[in-house]
Parts: sequence; structure tokens; C-alpha cells
Amino acid sequence: MTASIEHIRLIKAEADCLFSIEKIESALDSLADKITAKHSNNNPLVVCVMNGGLITTAELMLRLDFPLEQDYLHATRYRGETQGGELEWIVKPKQSLKNRHVIIVDDILDEGYTLAAIAEYCQQAGAESVETVALIEKLHDRKHGIQADYIGLQAEDRYLFGYGMDYKGYLRNATGIYAVKGM
Repeated sequence: MTASIEHIRLIKAEADCLFSIEKIESALDSLADKITAKHSNNNPLVVCVMNGGLITTAELMLRLDFPLEQDYLHATRYRGETQGGELEWIVKPKQSLKNRHVIIVDDILDEGYTLAAIAEYCQQAGAESVETVALIEKLHDRKHGIQADYIGLQAEDRYLFGYGMDYKGYLRNATGIYAVKGM
């Protein structure tokens, strides 16, 4: 069921801002420095996990001042819901991953099911190396099978939106990172 615009506005108005745009930009600068130190001579393939990773990938790539290629994939467990289900592959990367240094960029590492499946897919496709980037890591003990190689920020275990993360398909365009009141 689609959320009403009034409901979405109320969610945004009542939400707690956990990270300002300035804090996010500082985290992206730090991520870029670490990735540059390791990959500036590797001709990596940066793979954006759609839809959530779009903003993080774009902002991160603008900070990576070395040769790289970019692709995307779309795999999801949420499909507009607030709880994940079975992983659905919508689009796989178009470029060959064989013998490439692949850097997967996503918005959030929550339980890790999606990111682990994507990393495994890239390894099975012949990538020379696979590393993962998450702008946000949720702090809890429900992780399954993966820790991101690069983490921008850590957040409490609440439902987050903004800067690419959505609430029922909305609020990806919020310029900070927010937690839904009561979730």
C-alpha cells in the first residue's frame, strides 16, 4: 500500500536528524581518502547498488580523482517495505567483472544479506578482488556474513532515511540522515 503524502510529510517532520550534510560530507571525504590510497593504480570498477546507493556513489566518485569505471546493479529485499524479504535481482552489472577490482557501494549495512549476496555474485563472476562500501552501518548484533570494508558512519538501530535511504519509497532526497520517530 502506498503511503499518503501527508503521512510522508509527518514522518519527515517528526524524524530525528542523526547526521547533518556536513557530517556526511566529512565521512565521504574520509572514505575517498582510504579508497584512493588502496585503489588509485588499480583501475577499479565502482558498482552502485541501486536505488539506495545512488547518492552515495555519485558523491563518492566525485572525490575519487583517479581512473576508474562505473556500473550499477539493482538487488533488493525491501521493495518499498520497511522490512526485508527474499533477495530479488532486478539488474546485474553489464560490464565484465572478470579480473577486476570491484568496489560495491551501498547506502547502508543493516543485517548484511543483500551486500553479502552481491559480493558473492561478484566473486563468482571472476572479480580479482571485491570490496564493499557502506555510508552507514547500523549498530546491532544481527549481522549475517559480511562486514563492509569501508564504513562512513555508524548509527543506532533505528529505521533510517535520507541521502539515498528511503521510507516506503520516499525521502531518499532528504539532505541529512534521519531516524523515523518510534522506529
